[in-house]
Amino acid sequence: MIILGSTGSIGVNALHIAQEFGIQIEMLSAGSNITLLSQQIKQFQPRIVVIKDSTHIPALQSQHKNVEYFDSGESGLLRALEHTHSPLALNAIVGFAGLKPTLKILEMGKTLALANKESLVIGGQWVDVSRIIPVDSEHFSLYYLQHNQPFRELILTASGGALRDTPIEYLHSQNAKEALKHPNWAMGKKITIDSATMMNKIFEVLEAFWLFKTSHIHAFIERNSIVHALVGFYDGSFTAHIAKNDMRLPIAYAMLGKKALQTPCNQAKELFKPINLCSLNAFKFEEIDIQRYPLWSLKDTLLKKPSLGVVVNAANEVAVEKFLNHQICFGEIESYIQRAIQHFPDGALTFDEIEYLDSEVRTFLSYSS
Repeated sequence: MIILGSTGSIGVNALHIAQEFGIQIEMLSAGSNITLLSQQIKQFQPRIVVIKDSTHIPALQSQHKNVEYFDSGESGLLRALEHTHSPLALNAIVGFAGLKPTLKILEMGKTLALANKESLVIGGQWVDVSRIIPVDSEHFSLYYLQHNQPFRELILTASGGALRDTPIEYLHSQNAKEALKHPNWAMGKKITIDSATMMNKIFEVLEAFWLFKTSHIHAFIERNSIVHALVGFYDGSFTAHIAKNDMRLPIAYAMLGKKALQTPCNQAKELFKPINLCSLNAFKFEEIDIQRYPLWSLKDTLLKKPSLGVVVNAANEVAVEKFLNHQICFGEIESYIQRAIQHFPDGALTFDEIEYLDSEVRTFLSYSS
């Protein structure tokens, strides 16, 4: 298989599963963590390797003579994919950069295990979702539950993020150190901040909109991160997916398919060990408070006008980067996104506008901040 974004948390977990189940890795791509990538190359012996910065290629070539093909950058990644034969690719690239690889993988007829939210947030209407297996824990849970049955509504759950109990009067001035202390998950910095603002859940709503073809999507806070999603049916009943807060479970299903159901427990005892239900705290679902999470108010706007996804994503990337670099405080993230929506109210109406509009939003915010 192919793993794009191999040094991030999703990529690392995917390689753990590949090792556990003897899955051969044909291609790896990574960003700036060359030390970890080099270790991965040594262990998994990929045929093709792509990195962000070409200056690291000579050193990697000298260390790893077994690699047949090295390339770099966005164009290099797309070129490298053309040399692959694997039927399955995991896209765990972070941000806008994941869109073109998603389209390329699907164009080549491969099955795509998708962990790159932005592919659907930005370009959902142009992405063929029929060959996508969702890797997000919430969308995996919905995929697991609904089995193509008619449903009334989909419900996502959120942990509430690192600042869920911070008094509202102190939220605006919080810094990155505090916002990165996620109570339940070990994730990358950007997605941890998106969890604290609830932007991550906004993105997941748009993902669900494209994946499951419905606008009847809601979300609640479930602090344990044990109930990952629910499906509501027309008879008034609900089904819930209860599982460990471990991303290896959806990754395993994406990589193994039905084999994950048939795998003997002794082959991956830790991964498939059942939850002790008696040890769990009572489940409690809480409404998402707009005062605490003002970005949640964008949900209905984006469901009515999903073309705004590219605007919201670009503005959020700019704001989160500034926040992590201590240039703005937590409360200013929302203002960046609202300014962008007001200035670009139509979003991307054609596929050709996506890249241009993404650049325009970033430029606008750099001058207006």
